[in-house]
Amino acid sequence: MIDDFVAGDLSDVEEAIRKAAAAEIMPRYRQLAAHEIVEKTGPHDLVTTADRQAEEHLTASLTALLPGSVVVGEEAVHADPAVYDALRGDAPVWIVDPVDGTRQFVHGDPGFCTLVALAEHGKVLASWTYAPVRDDMATAVRGRGARLNGEPLRAGSPGPDAVLRVAMSHPDYTTPDQKRALLGLNVDGVDARPCGSAGLEYLSVARGDLDGVAFSWENAWDHAAGLLLVEEAGGTDVTVAGERFRIAGGNTLPFTSARTDAVARRIRALLTA
Repeated sequence: MIDDFVAGDLSDVEEAIRKAAAAEIMPRYRQLAAHEIVEKTGPHDLVTTADRQAEEHLTASLTALLPGSVVVGEEAVHADPAVYDALRGDAPVWIVDPVDGTRQFVHGDPGFCTLVALAEHGKVLASWTYAPVRDDMATAVRGRGARLNGEPLRAGSPGPDAVLRVAMSHPDYTTPDQKRALLGLNVDGVDARPCGSAGLEYLSVARGDLDGVAFSWENAWDHAAGLLLVEEAGGTDVTVAGERFRIAGGNTLPFTSARTDAVARRIRALLTA
C-alpha cells in the first residue's frame, strides 16, 4: 500500500503541512507569550505551544492520509522515548519535526521550518521541508528527484579550488571526541560555521548554496527529510565510519551530508584526521 501511496499524487501531504503551519505556527510567530515557551533539557532546548499543537495537527492529518501509518514526532518522543522504536517496526512512519529551529522561532527569526519524512523499514521514501515565512516548500521522492516550489533542485558541485562552505554542530554541544572531530574542519580551504535550523541547512546543500553539513547528533526528525532532499538533488551522506546514515540510530558520529561524493569524502577525511 505504501508503494502505491508514494507513487501517487502527494499534494495532499503538502496541503496538510501548509494547513498545520497556518493554523498552529504562523499565528504564534512573533506573538508568543512567556508561558508558551518551555525549556526541555536546558536553555538551548526549547519547546513552544506552536511545536506541540502543530505536531498534534500533523499527527492527525498524516495518519488519516495513510491508514496504518504511525508518527515519530519530536515532542511525542520527548514525552515517551519508546515512540522512537516505531522506526524499527513494520508500519510506515511519518517522521515529524513541527518547528525545526525552535530557538530561531522563539526569537522571531524567520530561519525555521517544518520537516516531514515518510519512511518504511528504515528507508526514507519521501520528504517535505516547509519554510512558512518564505512559503518555500522543498520536496523529494526517492528515485524521482528533488524540487523547490515545483522546480527541480540540483546541488551541483563546487569549483576545483573553491573554499568549502560547511555548517556544523556547535562544538559546545558535543562530546569531547566529537568536538575533536569537528575541529578538523578548521583548516585552510574550509569555511565552517555553527548551523542554524538543520532542515534549512540541508535545503541550502540541495540548492548548492552550501557545500555540506557536519552533524554530531542523530535524531531522525532533524535529518530524515534533509538527507533524502540532498540525495535526490545529487548529493550523498557518510558517517565517520564510512557508512550511510541510518535514521533508526546506531550511527558513528559525526556524519556529513554534502553536494557530491567527493565533497563528502573530503569532509569525512577531515573529521577523521
